Formats: sequence, C-alpha cells, structure tokens
Amino acid sequence: MHLADCRHWVFDMDGTLTVAVHDFAAIRRALSIPQEDDILHHLAALPAAEAADKHAWLLEHERGLALGSRAAPGAVELVRALHRRGVRLGILTRNAHALALITLAAIGLDTCFEAADVLGRDEARPKPDPDGLLELARRWAVPPTRLLMVGDYRFDLECGRAAGARTALVNLPNNPWPELVDWYAADCAALLARLDA
Repeated sequence: MHLADCRHWVFDMDGTLTVAVHDFAAIRRALSIPQEDDILHHLAALPAAEAADKHAWLLEHERGLALGSRAAPGAVELVRALHRRGVRLGILTRNAHALALITLAAIGLDTCFEAADVLGRDEARPKPDPDGLLELARRWAVPPTRLLMVGDYRFDLECGRAAGARTALVNLPNNPWPELVDWYAADCAALLARLDA
C-alpha cells in the first residue's frame, strides 16, 4: 500500500501535531505518582475521591499547555493538505477531549477535524489500547486495516498495530521501533513530501 492510498488518518496530538511540552516527570512529582508509573493508569487505580482531585489538577495544568500550543514542523501543512484531498481525519489522544479542541484551535487546525472524531481519554481507553481506533473505524464504517495511526511514541504505534491499522512515526531523529512502523518520517513536513512523492 502507498501512503497516498490511506484515506483515513488518525493523529496523536501532543508531540505529533504539536511541539511536545509536557514535563511528565514534573507532573508525576506534583501528583505523587512513582516516576516509573503511567500517569493515567495510576490515577485510574486510585480511590474515586483522590482520583477526581488529581484529575482536576491535571486538567487545569494541561489547559494552560493547550492554550499555548505550537504546531510541530509541517503539521499544519500536512493536515490541511489531507483535508483538501477529502481524507477522513481523526484525533486519538491521551489528553482530554475539551483540551484537544483547544489545542487544535491554538494551532489553526480546528476546522479540519469534526469534534466527534476527536477522542480523548474519556471517550476511549488510553493508548496503547486500540479502543479509540476501533471506535473511529466503526464510526467511519471502514475496517481498521484502512486506518493510518500517526504518532511520535510507541504507545501510538502499539495502538495501531493492536487495531490492525497502518502506522507512521514522526518527530523523532530516528526510528527506534521499526517492527511497529509502516512509514517513518523525521517530521510531518517529510511525511507530506512522501505523500506527494
């Protein structure tokens, strides 16, 4: 399959469409989460009241980051090119849905995505679980094999593989997970160049 044949693209948000700004070590310290623990899985295992308090703190912290979001190199050009071509576009993020919408507006891409096709941590089980990709495939009435998951971290790629989707890795200087990647590009601009090749 050629990249241009992919007509259903799903993007990770932070670090993929935006310049990564989350300091996960600092977030773990602020929330008293062991440094080796996944933040969302740790919060999910807490008693309800404590989890709610920590989720509220996380949401406010991430709101500030969302408002100041900057697009990753080539991200705006890639998404707008896909949108012009009629490609179906979705977001699958471990962030909150409302903050993903704020982020898309901040980087000028809010008109390229249907709000219902932006899935956050409350609409789908967090990546690497394939739940969100499978949900988008159902909504779009296509088999998961027709989806392309674009991300910057192994959770994105593992999610894609688990769903049966194609995967593309961007925004890393090299590809540390070749077994999980169908296409690798240094950034979204390079991925757009491959799309047009």
